[in-house]
Amino acid sequence: MNEAIAKAEVLLEALPFMRRFAGRTIVIKYGGHAMLDERLKSGFAEDVVLLKSLGLHPVVVHGGGPQIEEALARHGIETHFVRGMRVTDAQTMEIVEMVLGGQINKDIVADIHNHGGKAIGITGKDGRMMVAEKLKVRVEEKGSGTGKRKSVLVDVGLVGKITHINTEVIERIAGTDFIPVIAPIATDEEGRTYNVNGDVAAAEIARGLKAAKLILLTDVAGIKNADGKVQPMLCAAEARRQVSDGTIAAGMVPKVECAVDALEGGVAQVHIIDGRVKHAVLLEIFTKQGVGTEVVMQLPGGKRTAKRGGSSAAGGAKNSAAKKHEAGAA
Repeated sequence: MNEAIAKAEVLLEALPFMRRFAGRTIVIKYGGHAMLDERLKSGFAEDVVLLKSLGLHPVVVHGGGPQIEEALARHGIETHFVRGMRVTDAQTMEIVEMVLGGQINKDIVADIHNHGGKAIGITGKDGRMMVAEKLKVRVEEKGSGTGKRKSVLVDVGLVGKITHINTEVIERIAGTDFIPVIAPIATDEEGRTYNVNGDVAAAEIARGLKAAKLILLTDVAGIKNADGKVQPMLCAAEARRQVSDGTIAAGMVPKVECAVDALEGGVAQVHIIDGRVKHAVLLEIFTKQGVGTEVVMQLPGGKRTAKRGGSSAAGGAKNSAAKKHEAGAA
């Protein structure tokens, strides 16, 4: 009986969030360990199927770094990175498109179907959904003779910077019983194919759709402070400050930059969550505690960080941010 009561309490906690986000778009960047562990893959598929059945509109954007690495190694192609961007020549792009648009995309679609849902796999090339231009990466290097550092632009090949998102294809799919599953591959105005960072693609798609939420699955517990503790909530200004002073560093920097870009583009809430936790997506959307860090444009009361959970002011902060979005965003 106690177990049954506990389950009922979970449903009661989730009910306000179900009501709040019914009919709203949730963009989820799927990547990292959650795509490699069979138990987590199954849990993710169950999560997005349940979201759809509850009347939400999940849109899945996926990565595939480890799978690309494996495929490139099999073909004897060496990989080089510049500031975390894979240098992509024509031969590498061929493999990237095959792995992302073929193998991974269709595996995710199959997982969703196997768990009772319906999905359609597409890439950013379909319907010219994702238009890009060549991305050049700015790096710091020592100047010859002077020893002073200078900023230079480095050509990383067929890596794209998104210039336009055409949401029509996504909206038409999301408005049906099907869940769109998108591989981050784009074209430019001349039809050249580009590899796009999955987090960036998810953020741009969320901006274009004016999504209620953008969720980035990672292989860490969330955004940590200077003491190494996970910050349950923070505002965009504080996130920028922590990037500037080095509190947020390494691979978390581009994710936080994507989060802030999405917020500035009209997305109400961004969640950077621990994809190693089974059902992480459901826990973040439908519970007060969450499983990572929630980033919002501004916290109630002008605070820079806050706690979440229970009946505390922290839990209220999460609810207030959601209610603010419900009232004001498209």
